[in-house]
Amino acid sequence: MGSVKPIFRDLNADDPEPETTEIESLCMNCHENGMTRLLLTKIPFFKELVLMSFTCEHCGYQNNEIQSGAPVADKGVRISLNVMTKKDLNRQVVKSDYTSVKIAELDFEIPSKSQKGEVTTVEGIIDRSITGLEQDQPLRRIQFPETAAQIDDFINKLKSLKEVETPFVLILEDISGNSFIENPNAPRVDSSCTTSYFTRSKEQNHELGIFTQDEIIEEKESNILHPIEEGEFTLDDLEGEVLQFPTNCPSCNSPCQTNMKMTNIPHFKEVVIMATNCDICGLKTNEVKSGSGIEPKGLKIEVDVKSKEDFSRDVLKSETCSLSIPQLDLEVGPHALGGRFTTIEGLLQAMKDQLCDPKHSHMFGDSVDPKSKKEFETFLEKFDEILKGNLMVTVILDDPAGNSYIQTMRDDDQPDDNLRILHYERSFDQNEELGLNDLNTENYEA
Repeated sequence: MGSVKPIFRDLNADDPEPETTEIESLCMNCHENGMTRLLLTKIPFFKELVLMSFTCEHCGYQNNEIQSGAPVADKGVRISLNVMTKKDLNRQVVKSDYTSVKIAELDFEIPSKSQKGEVTTVEGIIDRSITGLEQDQPLRRIQFPETAAQIDDFINKLKSLKEVETPFVLILEDISGNSFIENPNAPRVDSSCTTSYFTRSKEQNHELGIFTQDEIIEEKESNILHPIEEGEFTLDDLEGEVLQFPTNCPSCNSPCQTNMKMTNIPHFKEVVIMATNCDICGLKTNEVKSGSGIEPKGLKIEVDVKSKEDFSRDVLKSETCSLSIPQLDLEVGPHALGGRFTTIEGLLQAMKDQLCDPKHSHMFGDSVDPKSKKEFETFLEKFDEILKGNLMVTVILDDPAGNSYIQTMRDDDQPDDNLRILHYERSFDQNEELGLNDLNTENYEA
């Protein structure tokens, strides 16, 4: 009996069985039967995808598209790229069916759902737009010469963008959250690209096929759930019990079990520890989520890592906390490492392991630019020096929700000389990210 393989597997030229699925389907060009091939795979630093390729041997028509194989993201994504040089035109772009593309300088927009999802480049987006506009130009020049002249003028403007004589801004907005623009300088910060997340409206959720329970069932009470009687399940019972629930593996998407337990961190607060074990691909993950609410103020913690004593500090990094190391020009977003309870050394080692893993990094393939690969190797060498204690760095945790923690070396729980803690007022955008701007705690039944 052969070994069980993950549903979404890494692309590998040496894999004798890539497990493509072939489906006979109708050609929309000649109405004969063609062949559609499906491949389930993963994109490093992104998510699972379904690649689809259609070929008709009768008329030669071909069509390629992608669809997300991962769950719909909790929030939509807006990515803004400043295209400064021709190198930016080569950035890989993943766009879904729900992605709208805008070029602010030309007041140009490709509406969502007007094109199928695809893996392309910035230049590929421009070329496809030019091809679409040129498609009916010969007939249009005869029937509507003035309109055709205006379109020709606009096509020339699009073509001039590929010369990048002047910088321009490309904006992707995707309510499904399944779009992505490559960072060629990874793992360093991409100064030319800005990514923000937004909460979908009710109409946008409906467009994606997402409905709340109240919208599906008109009755307020459901026979599936019932209220817990007072004293039936106490906090002590909850903290002493390990709960299990079925889920999907975040790596291979195979069914597995997640264990969850509530515990208390001394001198801090209650947290929920979640551990997932996948028997298919062997993945083991641990994640920590806050068991209490959002703090009144945001929290910024800076710790100077100078000795082995600093490496042993306990750290709680919540899922809303971003991490940065100024000496490496490195920033890690809040969702990259998730929430975890570890040490400074464990946190740094987790970052390095994720960067070095060929399954998650695009810096190990044969097609990588040699200069970029050399810079990446130099970056990892510096990381090794940090873990050996030969290079002093400052680790900065910035948590708008205030649910992160680093252990102090003093007995009175006050920050020591190498630890600095700052509480700050959150900005409007940070409150929006946490969903606090629309939160109403008074007269909400009215």
